[in-house]
Formats: sequence, C-alpha cells, structure tokens
Amino acid sequence: MTMPRWTRARLGMVPAAALALCVAGCGTQHVGDAADGNGSGRPTPPAAATPGAQVDFPCPGETPKSAAPSPSSTAPPTDHYAENHGFLVPIELHGQNRCDGLAVVAKVKKVLEPLRRRGDFDPDKAHTALTGLGYSAGKVRAYQNGSTGVGFLIDIGAAPWCVEGTMDSATTKADAFAGYPDGTGCEPAKGGH
Repeated sequence: MTMPRWTRARLGMVPAAALALCVAGCGTQHVGDAADGNGSGRPTPPAAATPGAQVDFPCPGETPKSAAPSPSSTAPPTDHYAENHGFLVPIELHGQNRCDGLAVVAKVKKVLEPLRRRGDFDPDKAHTALTGLGYSAGKVRAYQNGSTGVGFLIDIGAAPWCVEGTMDSATTKADAFAGYPDGTGCEPAKGGH
C-alpha cells in the first residue's frame, strides 16, 4: 500500500519539529553554570523581569510594612471552604494601581471624616459627600450598616476599579481593589461552586 503524498509530508514534519526544539534548547542553564546562573559570569535576570510578575513598591506617604510571616504548613486544607468562597475575596491592586488606590482611599476618608466626627451616619449625606469627589451618583452606593454606621461602595470604572468601606463612631475604613473574581464590576458573583 502506498501512502498519499500529503501524509508523508505531515509525518516528516513531526521529526523536524522535534529537531527544532532540541536545537533551540529549553533553558538558559549550561553545563558548568552554578544553580544561580552566575557560574559563567552572566547576570541572573531579576524576578521583576518575569513576564506577568506584579511589583509592589512603597507609595507616596506610605510607611513600609514588614513582611508577613509565611504559613508554616503547605498542606492543603481538609475542607474546601476557602476554595469554594474564593469568589468573595477582592482582587488586590499592585504596582502603580495600588498607589492610585491608596490615594483614592485617602480622599474618601478625608471627605467622610467630618461626618463621622459629627456622628452623622446618614447614608444620603455620605452619598452626597462621595459624589462631591466627582464620582457619578449611579456609581456610588451608601447604605445603613448596622444601627450606627454607614457602608459605601464606589465603582470607579477605571483602575483602581472599586473602593469599599464603612464609617462608624470609631473610625472610617476604606479599601481599594480591582473587583471580584467572576463578579461584575465591584459586585461579587452571587455564588461559587
């Protein structure tokens, strides 16, 4: 039985592709190189140069934080609560977006602080104060949070996407984040898996 010409051509492509991969190589480490890549005097690329890596740096006015201790156990949790509720965890901001988010949070706290000091926890007044920062009335939600507090959510529409927080007699808290996994805008998804 004879093979059609196009089948022979395709079969010939497989060894050619494998040969190309072998010639190109898969990495940059060579025989005699140290594990850190400095055996031949070539510099090791910094971790920040890795595609997709997000670099955080101190933002203006920010006090550097010490590194959080890493968890001592790498064993997976026995229940899947965290995995199943991951859609409720906000997406963190990194790099310049994080700095921009911190700046927005400072503005939000500054405009709400006079209301908090007066004990004025009216959601309509909080809404008016937040829209006074230039945010569209339709993108700002303020609501009663417990008997003596106000909660708020601002959909910025650009990075940072969202600012969420609370104001009560003790403090005004706010956080900037980039939405929720599987959510729409600044709203988390209605269910997980």
